[in-house]
Formats: sequence, C-alpha cells, structure tokens
Amino acid sequence: RKSSVRGALDASMLERDLSSAMGEALGCGGHVDEKHLASIEAQLATMWRTLPKTAEGNVERRSLRYLIHRHFSRTSALHIRGFEPSRPADASGWGSADILSQRVPAFVESVLQSKHKLELGFSLNDAAHVVATIEQLIYDFEGSVLEKVYRQQHKPLTRSLSSQGVEQLLESYMVHWLLGDDEEGISMLLGNRSLIEIAIPHWDQIVGFTKGLIRDLDYKRQHLPDAALAAATARPGHNALAARYSFEDVHGLVGGITKSFASFWESECVSMKSALVSMDRHSTGRVPLSRFYSSALDTEWRFGESESYLRDLGALDETSWLGKQVIIPNYIQAASNCIVSSQHYLVCCANDCEGLLEEIENKVGASTAEPSEILAIVGNMSSQTTLDDDFPPHLEDSLTRQLEQIAMAHGGRVALHGRLFAQWLHYVFPRECPFPHKTGVAAAVTPSEFGENYIASDEEMKKHASEVNASQISTTLGKEELQ
Repeated sequence: RKSSVRGALDASMLERDLSSAMGEALGCGGHVDEKHLASIEAQLATMWRTLPKTAEGNVERRSLRYLIHRHFSRTSALHIRGFEPSRPADASGWGSADILSQRVPAFVESVLQSKHKLELGFSLNDAAHVVATIEQLIYDFEGSVLEKVYRQQHKPLTRSLSSQGVEQLLESYMVHWLLGDDEEGISMLLGNRSLIEIAIPHWDQIVGFTKGLIRDLDYKRQHLPDAALAAATARPGHNALAARYSFEDVHGLVGGITKSFASFWESECVSMKSALVSMDRHSTGRVPLSRFYSSALDTEWRFGESESYLRDLGALDETSWLGKQVIIPNYIQAASNCIVSSQHYLVCCANDCEGLLEEIENKVGASTAEPSEILAIVGNMSSQTTLDDDFPPHLEDSLTRQLEQIAMAHGGRVALHGRLFAQWLHYVFPRECPFPHKTGVAAAVTPSEFGENYIASDEEMKKHASEVNASQISTTLGKEELQ
C-alpha cells in the first residue's frame, strides 16, 4: 500500500530544496519516482514554455498556481481547492481551503513561502513535485474513504475479496464519494438502496462504469501480466484466473475512478451545454435569464440556480443592454455543475477552451506573441461546438482592433496568459471559453456551501420568465452589436 502523507514536516527542512520537501511530504524518504516526475514534466511542458519567467527562468507563485490548476483541469477535469483562478493569491498564504495547507500544515510555511522560493521562483521540476504531491494527497484521501467503506461492511483490510465483494464495495464507495460530507444522506441511501436510483442520476450507468474498471483490471492481469506487475495490480506468482482483489487493488480502482469519472460523465455535460446553446439564438455564448428560467419551469430540471447564486459563481452577465444573461461556458464550469464535491477537489465538466488554448500555446511556444501571429492561428481554428458548427471564427474588425489595442499597451505583443487575452478569446469563442472575471469577483462555491438559497423559487423563475428578453430581438443583429 502507498505511504500516507505526514501531518507535519521537520523544522530542519525550512531551507531545503522544494524537491526534498516534497519527497518528505510524500513519506518516501526524500525520493519521488523519477519516471513519474518526467511524465508530469512532459505533460506540463507546453504550458510551461508559454508562461512568463523570471531572470532565472523560473515562474512566480501565481503562475505556479495557474499551471497546476490547468494541469488537473486538462487531464482529469479536477478543480483542486486552493488553486482556483478566482482565488486571490496574496503574499500571505495559499488559503485555508488549500489541499496542501490542510493535509501538510507546515508545507506552505516551510517551502512555498520560503524567502528563497519567493525570490527565485519555481522551476519546472518544482512544479512537477507539487503535482506529484497533490496526486498522492488525493490518493490518500481516497484511501481513507475506502477504509471507511471496508469498516462499514466489516471487511478486514488484509482479506482478498471476490469480484462480487469488490462490486459491493465500489457501489458503497461511489455513494460516499458522490455525496461527500453529507453523512445523513449517505446513511439514508445505504440503509435503503432503493432510494439510490432516485437520488443519484444515472445510477445504473455509474454501477456499470465501476464494473467496467474491474473487467479492465482482470483483462490486464490475464493478457498483460508484465504491465499488471509493473502497475502493482498483480503480484508475482498470482493466478490471473483467480479473481481475488487485495485492498491495494481496490485502492487502485478508486484512484482510476477519480481520474476518469469526468470522461464517463461528459455526455451529461454535453447534453446540458446543447440545451443552453439551443437557447443562444445570437451565438453570443449567453442565454437570457428569462429564457433560462422559462426552460426550467417547462422541462429542463437542471437550470434552477438562483440569481444570487449565479452571480457568485460568475455565471451571470449583468452588463448588457439586453438584460441579465447566463454565460454558457462560465455556467458549465461552475461549481454547481461539478458532479463530485470533496473537501479537497471538485470533479467538473471538461473545459472546452483548453483544447483551443493548447493549440495556440503549441504554435506560439512563447509567453507573448504579435497580434498578426495570433490572428493567423486563431483564424484557422474551429470551435466544433456541434457537427454543424465546424467553422473558423469570424474575426470581425472590432476583434482585430481589440487584440491590437491589447498589444499596444504591452510593447506591441500580447501576453498569452493575461486576463485581457483570455477576455478576447472568450469573445472569439463565446460558447467554449469562460469570461475571465477579475480575481475575487467569482467563487467556486458549491450549493451546500452557498446555502439553502442556491435554488431559485418558482416565484423568482416566473418573474424572470415573464420579462421582455433577447429572444424578442431581431435575429438580423450581428454578434458584435449584441455583446
């Protein structure tokens, strides 16, 4: 079984290198697997090349936070608490909700905020160590939830289980994982399993998903024994035909659930976005709040967040002459639509802007670019919101002028990771790229954290649904005139 994270770091580590601190945090005697670190560095490389650097070729703490957030969002659609772009990043700390602060209390003080690192910045290897540490912390968290399920089912951790036993464990684990801290709800569902299908959407498919992971493990054991040994999902002398599973095997399965669940759930996200896009008649990436609530009153059960909650999430545009509108990509990425809300991370819908930004980063290969270079790249891209929407963006005169104005204020070049470029990219791809609010304006607040008023009342919905809105505006108006 993998080692757990220590609760505190030795005081002698205060002046040590970050990699040593990370190794100690991982409980591995100062050593982190070099192959895994190299793999993480390779995944970070494209983004790393385009981040602004210090004179030493390193990045500042704000850029490190941004890099880590995007890495987990891109690879697993995980939003790591404490690394959200909306969170203020002052010099005093990473935030009490930060997974690193909660699980390794001395870590922030001893390493991330050391004078050495704040002055010289963080290297790519440093960033890889932070990612590896967060991965291990998440793995430890999953293990603690799994141990609780074992205890509830009176199964010793040392006993190997049959496939049926693992299926029972994973069903209970999914209830714990999906409901998070709702102990009352967990107890109610596990006490009356007939309620699970009512309370958790697509429960049958979720169960099928977990069974598929077990079958995948069996296949690797039987047909790829060397790979199974390397991944520690089989043991020397193990009979691949004997379907028995240790705690370590099951722990590996739940780790796979965290990494792949967003891909499994993506069809639900696509369905939700399609419903919103169908209400965006002017292709602005916005849905009038009146139409949003009207659909909720008619058939669309998902669109019920209150106006105040939408505002806090950063999903409500109140600046347009058209009235209040829901911003599609901000809403899709909002915490209210994350299927899992644990104390350390959220499992959310994939960010459709990631692929677009990655293509730009790959082709530019630097932290800044001239407007002409960006226009040439973006002009040949397509958003592919639907199969019928595979067209390059319309870079109207105003969008070209806006990009040139951004460059004029920064020596003739555009910073790829600045808020102004992210804002420009939102207007080019309004259904894919979220509008970048100023730091502190929006918050990754889950429904339970927001409170009982997260849902709009019928009266609130009916009031908005009855108001004059953009649906009555002529479709002949151009997108620029509506933004």
